[in-house]
Amino acid sequence: MGEQENNKIGGGNNASMAVDEAASAKGKSLGAADPRLQGISDAIRVVPHFPKPGIMFNDITELLLRPGVFKDAVDMFVERYRGMGIAAVAGIEARGFIFGPAIALAIGAKFIPLRKPKKLPGEVFSESYVLEYGMDCLEMHVGAIEPGEHVVVVDDLVATGGTLSAAIRLLG
Repeated sequence: MGEQENNKIGGGNNASMAVDEAASAKGKSLGAADPRLQGISDAIRVVPHFPKPGIMFNDITELLLRPGVFKDAVDMFVERYRGMGIAAVAGIEARGFIFGPAIALAIGAKFIPLRKPKKLPGEVFSESYVLEYGMDCLEMHVGAIEPGEHVVVVDDLVATGGTLSAAIRLLG
């Protein structure tokens, strides 16, 4: 589902584990036994050395071309977050815009686009971050989130964590 170095989907970060524990406490099954996971995994093509040598790019195009598999992916997120008091889903440009709005609608939350610089009109907050190959920045509209709101951040993967960390700082 994007760029990564030596990781497949769900590379085991602490935020994900905390969410898994919270969902398990609510009696929701999130284990690898879910038969939908195999179809989702089969629909993700790994492209070696793209966009540069050493990167294993997880291409989600085939997943998006299979409506049933795409629905399964969205449904798994919805099942995980429904009923958890989530007020907003923030999607990181660009793949967060594919899954984020569908998840937000299904759980009754607003969608907050986190965009690259100069893509949002009006007043914005900005947060710069370091990538494995340079610097970048995310922006969010002022007033998009209220204090105390619970937010789920959607992106395609966590490689170094720089983009996710910037999103969390921006939303905080």
